[in-house]
Amino acid sequence: MTIQQLLIKYWGHGSFRPLQEEIINSVLQGQDTLALLPTGGGKSICFQLPVLAKEGICIVISPLIALMKDQVENLHKKGIKAIAITSTMHKREIDIAFDNCIYGEVKFLYLSPERLKSELAQVRIKKMNVSLIAVDEAHCISQWGYDFRPSYLNIILLREIKPGIPIVALTATATPQVAEDIQEKLHFRKRNILRKSFERKNLSYAVLYEEDKLSRLIKIITSLNASGIIYVRNRKKTKEIADFLKQNKITTEYYHAGLTPTIREKTQDNWMKNKIKVIVSTSAFGMGIDKPDVKFVIHFDLPHCLEEYFQEAGRAGRDEKKSYAILLYNEADRVELESSVNSRFPTIEDIKKTYQCLANYYQLAVGSGEGTYYNFNISDFCTTYQLNAVTVHHSIKFLEQEGYLSASEGFYQASKIHFYVNKEELYKFQIENSGYDSFIKLVLRSYSGVFDDFIKINESEIAQRIGITKEEATKTLENLDKLQILSYIKQNTLPQLVYARPRVDGRDILISKGNYGVQKKRTVERMEWIIHYASSSHKCRSQLLLSYFGEKDTYRCGICDVCLERNKLELNDIEFKTISDQIKIILGQNNVSLTDLVNSIENSREDKILKVVQWLMDNDKLIYDEHNRLHWQK
Repeated sequence: MTIQQLLIKYWGHGSFRPLQEEIINSVLQGQDTLALLPTGGGKSICFQLPVLAKEGICIVISPLIALMKDQVENLHKKGIKAIAITSTMHKREIDIAFDNCIYGEVKFLYLSPERLKSELAQVRIKKMNVSLIAVDEAHCISQWGYDFRPSYLNIILLREIKPGIPIVALTATATPQVAEDIQEKLHFRKRNILRKSFERKNLSYAVLYEEDKLSRLIKIITSLNASGIIYVRNRKKTKEIADFLKQNKITTEYYHAGLTPTIREKTQDNWMKNKIKVIVSTSAFGMGIDKPDVKFVIHFDLPHCLEEYFQEAGRAGRDEKKSYAILLYNEADRVELESSVNSRFPTIEDIKKTYQCLANYYQLAVGSGEGTYYNFNISDFCTTYQLNAVTVHHSIKFLEQEGYLSASEGFYQASKIHFYVNKEELYKFQIENSGYDSFIKLVLRSYSGVFDDFIKINESEIAQRIGITKEEATKTLENLDKLQILSYIKQNTLPQLVYARPRVDGRDILISKGNYGVQKKRTVERMEWIIHYASSSHKCRSQLLLSYFGEKDTYRCGICDVCLERNKLELNDIEFKTISDQIKIILGQNNVSLTDLVNSIENSREDKILKVVQWLMDNDKLIYDEHNRLHWQK
């Protein structure tokens, strides 16, 4: 099949989005490729489609279990075989999954970067017919990026295991420095960036300086009367704002990672189907979600950086219709953000203390624990050792960067079973153990494929069908597991920690002061950029964002809050820039009176000059000094 035929067959699209075809052809030609596409630009097709056009399997490196789960489910809906191997899986389950990738017809294997250090993974990948390596959220490999994950550096192991196999790296948030770093870290054989402008022509950016944010929220949502997302910084605020909106007759629900999987799934589904209008969420919501008719994204709090803001704002307007990305801002936000940044850098002593308490919590002796996974209940851990949860969270981040351990996010994993014994051995067991016979027969009638692979089950359904309690059904499954008739994996929602190296004494933990200092410096720089964006009122919002991501020669969008004010001047861009540039040059030499300034500007009408001067004053670029002369604010 041609790539156009594959696009129609599996995605139902008659044509590619901008740059998709060029990226796909680059991959099919065997070139290492860095694809820079904005949020909603259709990145997954860029690696999924070329793999369907070739023999072999694609190894996809992804940072989040939830993202892997979503992509695997979407591929299954298209009739494409895909597997995700995650830290929540049983050893036997992982073994079967790898076998299916080697001997079966699996086209996509999703792995976390941590998994690549496993000897089992390396041995099995060597046996696979790999056609492509895809690195999703590739900015995570760069120390210059806003979401650096040291485990991403493990990806280079794939170059050694499968030399010559092309790599496609994909991201929506890479500055020029990060883009270069990605190619260097992944050992690209030849520099090859395919970049689509991050410009979103249908997206109107606005920053509203507002003390009474809640009242402004009601006005915005009521006037737009459409589907939207409100991002806030903490979990408590999601509920508070959602309750406030409900009181004002707006159909709303809140969402954060601390809710049960069932509630999160139901909330997301209701929003996707437009049963509720607005979701109030932390940054936990939105990754991998493609809802085309999102009319607005409102940031109630100041994000940590422009990368985070751009990615979240970009979830609005994917249907190409005019949509809005609105940031509500006041001076209190600046103070809160600065405080938040400081809290992200616990002291070296706090980091060492967290590590030592973890060892005590899991009762690990010095020298043990390497490669072992542990469920991690941060609330119980902090209560046990009287630690601050924020300090613990960020201490673990630094321990990850130094290679001591790694953490996975919380993820709902349904219960699963897989029969160890074959059908003949099972029949013999049932004859000899009649007490288990009816239970086993019910399981076999209810679930197919239990001899071939791990199959998801529901203990409550089994209990209801056989007429026992859920606890009794669970106990029976546990007994059959102990008897080695089947393998039973109970559902899990906790994040996990894995020790990347043998446990050491907490006093011997080494945290690079150089790395610590560089990380803090870069974090502060990114914070200053988002504050600059929020407080700026003289340059087009779209141009500000695009310049941050390396796009310099861009035009005013004409639809952001700054441009709309500029449009009122009834001056075209050339006229405004010509006059503004002359004013800047003149005042760069000396402060002058308004009359002298107007008289010094050539080839422009006085009324137009005065309009530009007034606009620059309104936006705090021009001020009067103590002698009533104009001064240019740098």
